[in-house]
Amino acid sequence: MSEVVVIDAVRTPVGRRGGALSTVHPADLLGVALGALFTRTGLDPADVGQVVAGCVSQVGAQSFNVARTAWLAGGFPLHTAATTVDTQCGSSQQAANLATALVASGVVDVAVACGVESMSRIPIGSNSSKKLGLGVPIPKSYFPRYEFTSQFEGAERIADKWGITREHADRFGLASQHKAAQAWQQERFATQLVPVTAPVADAEGNMTGDVRLVDRDEGLRETTADGLGSLRPVARPDGIHTAGNSSQISDAAAAILLSTPERAAALGLTPKARITETCLVGVDPVLMLTGPIDATRLLLQQANLGISDIDLFEINEAFASVVLAWQAEVGADPDVVNPNGGAIALGHPLGATGVILLTKALHELERTGGRRALVSMCCGGGLGTGTILER
Repeated sequence: MSEVVVIDAVRTPVGRRGGALSTVHPADLLGVALGALFTRTGLDPADVGQVVAGCVSQVGAQSFNVARTAWLAGGFPLHTAATTVDTQCGSSQQAANLATALVASGVVDVAVACGVESMSRIPIGSNSSKKLGLGVPIPKSYFPRYEFTSQFEGAERIADKWGITREHADRFGLASQHKAAQAWQQERFATQLVPVTAPVADAEGNMTGDVRLVDRDEGLRETTADGLGSLRPVARPDGIHTAGNSSQISDAAAAILLSTPERAAALGLTPKARITETCLVGVDPVLMLTGPIDATRLLLQQANLGISDIDLFEINEAFASVVLAWQAEVGADPDVVNPNGGAIALGHPLGATGVILLTKALHELERTGGRRALVSMCCGGGLGTGTILER
């Protein structure tokens, strides 16, 4: 098996629901991230063997293999194949893991992994809506085996099991906002962000013909402990999760370029890191969101590492309880977990988040001089994605 190196990784700003990026077609949004990879590295797109993208709600503007559409709409070579995968919230991280496997196995020697989700245009759950008249995703044969729960209920049950209170969750949400605000103040995202030129719409949603440059994440909000405490729970009347300690609905895209050391050298590319371990685990689909616990344990076992050997963690903040339960189980130092804020502050554009987290981890390792980062996400249906990056 070949070693797999990371040449570069980029992301667009994360737009809020109905925000500046909501006017951009998701294929075009993904095309911006793809184009930025080649501009930054100087790589000829014709040298890419395959593109693997993550996208969750593959319907409407995100249907018809959005990876291939984005590639062609971006004017890139038609001979390059592209695939779109759905691993729920972990879709683009799994896309990166699959692209890693393609390179490691020698199927291709250069691959792009990426992801996109425009939740403003394609609301979560659109592809399984009863309104489509195409049936429901869960057959009756499922129910004798497992109770069917929502992600919101799963998050609340995790809070119950690990003794996580509303105060714990709000404190975590507040910290996420403060970390993200500090990251922006210190320009920590400058090396990873690619701006997007977005059409401007009027109040009725009609395009005005004007455009604007979107170059900042839109999810950051002025947040106080008192303000968080006044928010209503979103799942149960007595639940702990609110809009202030759960991930935001968002629009974004991201992309990462992978190769072998030999091919990178031949192309004049300088790797930033290497991917040493990947995994996808299955967990209890009722609790649903505990995947990062099992994924972290498996990755450390595969790499023969301890938790203290990891300098940085990016664990998706789908809900505060997910990360807090993970911390309690694996014993990670909170100071090195999501140091620049997570999905509570920045947003969670489903199919794009995995590569966004990899991008954040890569650039933060470079900024701090750290050696290893571990990235993991919980996924609908009871899955956990995992990757270890090493500089």
